Amino acid sequence: MSQITIFLLYLIAAVGIAISRLPRFAEQARPYFLAASICAVIAVVLHAQHLFSLILPQHGLDLSIGSAASMIGLELALIALLAAIEPTLRGMSAGMLVLSAATAMLMGTAGDSSAGVALTWQVRAHVLIALLSYGLLTVGAIVSLFAMIQERRLQSARITPANQLFAPLETTEKLLIGVTAAGFAGLTLAIATGLSFVNDLVEQHLAHKFGLSLLAWVVFGTLLAGRFVAGWRGKRAVKLYLWGFATLCLAYFGSRFILEEILHRSWG
Repeated sequence: MSQITIFLLYLIAAVGIAISRLPRFAEQARPYFLAASICAVIAVVLHAQHLFSLILPQHGLDLSIGSAASMIGLELALIALLAAIEPTLRGMSAGMLVLSAATAMLMGTAGDSSAGVALTWQVRAHVLIALLSYGLLTVGAIVSLFAMIQERRLQSARITPANQLFAPLETTEKLLIGVTAAGFAGLTLAIATGLSFVNDLVEQHLAHKFGLSLLAWVVFGTLLAGRFVAGWRGKRAVKLYLWGFATLCLAYFGSRFILEEILHRSWG
């Protein structure tokens, strides 16, 4: 029941924030935005309360695939609330909240266990850093999709009220590079800290995860280098980013799903 409530609150917040940007509702924009923000805050509080009760049992850490995705969704919701303060970013904020709504329904699914695994604070720190970097890079994926849609709309000269849901293309591209840089730094730290706990990549079933994570790291690094050295932008930057993000998703969610749900094994 609580998951459905969180889901609906996120959706209501997303719709309200999006409506506050449309010219048709310009006079009521402030009330819509305030009401949507209140719904989003309530959803975040309920989401965090329910999620942490699942992943932090009495002893250890119980982070299923669904709960990990939901943790990223919670991060997206927090970022969406902050981004929505800037009116031109409210369209993206609404998109983030929709994704948060979807991840809220994943809490407690795919690999639940009744007891958590006891972990040292160093491992917990690594997990937190990894999830934070994944969350930032997920924001970048949403920004990339908005940039792609916006560029196509501009090329087709489509002028509709929905254009208000998109930030200026230059702003979107700058935001994408900023998010990429922050996510790349977090991913670098996550890979570095993760390696300190690895004794044998093959024996611990981490070879695929590490290899794909490293490949994603190379893609994001190439994008940043191309941007600052050669001025890459537009479709090239967006497509390269999405390739890197897809690789990163395979590194964590793909490899973990196959390992745990199909092969019935685990990392470590």
